[in-house]
Amino acid sequence: MSDTYFERLIDEDALIAYLEDHLGAVGEYDIVRHQEGHSNETLFVTWGDRRLVIRRPPPGETADTAHDVLREYRVTNTLADTDVPVPNPILACEDHDVIGSDFYVMEQLEGDVLREDEPERFAEPEHRQRIGRELVDNLAKIHDLDYEAIGLDEFGRPAGYTQRQVDRWGKQLSWAFEVTEEEREVPDLHDVGDWLRESVPETHPHTLVHGDYKLDNVMFAPGTPPELVGVFDWEMSTLGDPRADLGWMLSYWRDAKDPDPTIPELTTQFMEREGYSSRLELVERWEDRTGFEFEHERFYRTLAVYKLAGLGEMFFRRYLEGNSDDPMYPKMRKRVPALAARAKRIIEGDEPL
Repeated sequence: MSDTYFERLIDEDALIAYLEDHLGAVGEYDIVRHQEGHSNETLFVTWGDRRLVIRRPPPGETADTAHDVLREYRVTNTLADTDVPVPNPILACEDHDVIGSDFYVMEQLEGDVLREDEPERFAEPEHRQRIGRELVDNLAKIHDLDYEAIGLDEFGRPAGYTQRQVDRWGKQLSWAFEVTEEEREVPDLHDVGDWLRESVPETHPHTLVHGDYKLDNVMFAPGTPPELVGVFDWEMSTLGDPRADLGWMLSYWRDAKDPDPTIPELTTQFMEREGYSSRLELVERWEDRTGFEFEHERFYRTLAVYKLAGLGEMFFRRYLEGNSDDPMYPKMRKRVPALAARAKRIIEGDEPL
């Protein structure tokens, strides 16, 4: 990370003054940018003997739902008093004179986020099985919450959530296609979009939804057996359809029987090893924990892959317009058609639970 970019993220002197005012002065401090993630920025702060995390939008972005860190602070602050494990939020700041944007501060948790591989301490069948169970059980905790009782009754519009998701991602793809179809077309995505619009469930449960719930957005505590101690990245949370959360989580979960991944560079495959739960087992556990049935499962799993394809196609447009030097973006020329083909396999029953 360049010094210039870091300076766009924070005014260090102003931030230090703010933290001193609210947390007290310390003899030593350190601020480091977290390199993972592609949306809101995450900064790790050592403040004396405290380890903190700061979340802020990317510099230059106009704050909207996708980058609304104060919304993220609100939901985590509310959930801190529930059974859903979240980092302890400490401060929220709307004063843009401090670092140029809204931001919030929370305690840093200790443990591991499982991205590229499993920790060696989990490499036993009974621990591997528990990873999937912990992942599903904590999703069920989110979906079981009485959102009205905890004060989140105006946090979103749950009715019509699923239809809006289909419409939103269709519009995102249309925007991307304005440029990308001059390079190559993806007719399968048009077919998938048509199928989704025709197949939207008429009704769905109304719950709090995370919006981006997957294995690398949670943390497991040090030691064994695996214990999930934190759910992160609540920026897309709202009131909506819990089956959409489950479908999204399943789109990232691999079974040993699966074909080769459509985006190998971004696909975690260690859960194909012996001991890990299958997607079907995860679904059955979620149904048992929530009392909901995963009806229309092909719809929800197809919607998840459609959304992934939409993200990829937007990346490809930005690459074609010269608005990104991310080496992953040009690969979307082939990766998005592969995602579209995967979505059609799910629709046709060729990639089952």
